[in-house]
Amino acid sequence: MSELPTPPSIADGSTTEDVVDWVAEHLGDLTREGPDGISAGGIRGGQSAADTALAGLDITGYARDRSTVLPVDRRGASRMSPYIRHGLLTLREVWDAVSDAPPRDRSRYRDELMWQEYARHLYARTGSDLGRSLRREQPRPQGWTAQPWPEEMNCMSSVVGELHEVGWLVNQTRMWLASQWAVRAGATWRDGEDEMFAHLLDGSRAANRLGWQWTVGTGSGKVYGFSRWQVNKRAPFLCRNCALKDACPIENWPDDDLGPAVDGPDLNKAPIPAGPAHMEGTGAEQVWITAESLGTADPALAAETDRPAVFVFDEPLLRKLRLSGKRLVFLAETLGEIASTRPLEVRRGRVADELSGRALATTWAPVPGFSRIADAIAPVELHPWPWLVRPTTSSVRSFSAWRRSH
Repeated sequence: MSELPTPPSIADGSTTEDVVDWVAEHLGDLTREGPDGISAGGIRGGQSAADTALAGLDITGYARDRSTVLPVDRRGASRMSPYIRHGLLTLREVWDAVSDAPPRDRSRYRDELMWQEYARHLYARTGSDLGRSLRREQPRPQGWTAQPWPEEMNCMSSVVGELHEVGWLVNQTRMWLASQWAVRAGATWRDGEDEMFAHLLDGSRAANRLGWQWTVGTGSGKVYGFSRWQVNKRAPFLCRNCALKDACPIENWPDDDLGPAVDGPDLNKAPIPAGPAHMEGTGAEQVWITAESLGTADPALAAETDRPAVFVFDEPLLRKLRLSGKRLVFLAETLGEIASTRPLEVRRGRVADELSGRALATTWAPVPGFSRIADAIAPVELHPWPWLVRPTTSSVRSFSAWRRSH
């Protein structure tokens, strides 16, 4: 059993460096970089940062510029995903915030929010099976001898550098990395997905695995081919300044052959787990908050605004994942702000052990780890997940099939 001091609160005057130092001292041994290599990513955690981002959200031009890579100041992507991923903002809040945007931009942006919701529905349905190829094996091209993301390719080194330093990428470059890794280099897609997941501030198994499976053809039945053409269109500066510009190894399109069909999980029409529709139970003394839902609008937190909360850094899981420290800095920034508004107990260990014997309220979460832990600790008060569209009985075989029923 290990109780940690609460992280410093930026809302109360602490700095990001204070939070970095806290993570290094208390969680550094669990990170990819180790205690001496931890730094913050490019997006600050915490409810106040999320609220500021939402208040300033302007998606004018999103439909035109959402796939722009460079220059950075012309990117149309909103960078809201880390706040959505950790429940600092709900999909419904962001959906409503763009109601006055130009119609074409609003439609395209809301399609992306629905894609996020589809990923959650798919993950709720498949659980850990989303880590298996859903419909086909990945292609296995021959002849690529370099690393999957070669440093000598400016497009790769630039994007990987941004992933490692900032912890966030536009969707276009996420597809570049996935396609280059699996479709062209033939490396195992799960290994590449793990590498990206470790660094992304918005890293979720739902969205990241879905993105990889869609890109490499294991879930979509169609591969996304990455070549010099996309770089010249979205970030021509990278090609012009590449040492391989006259001998580009991705000059032509990769083969678009699909791998053989697999007997994956059933994705056809069936019930999707959704959790309770209304609060169940009563009598909780503390709120167990999870990394899925850390916002002030979390239903279990909002039910009693002065009820103490508890958060557990899952030591066995973090030791296995070896996430980048910047992900833990984002979480610590968020927890520090929560601790400035109500009593918060922060612990490190095996979650079920740390929470054993407590009368807990919590919000249901659409991830397999939540159900496993909840079964062990038996919360006395369970609150509904804030779905954008509540799951019913539907097909999750494709986004278009799912979208037709929502």
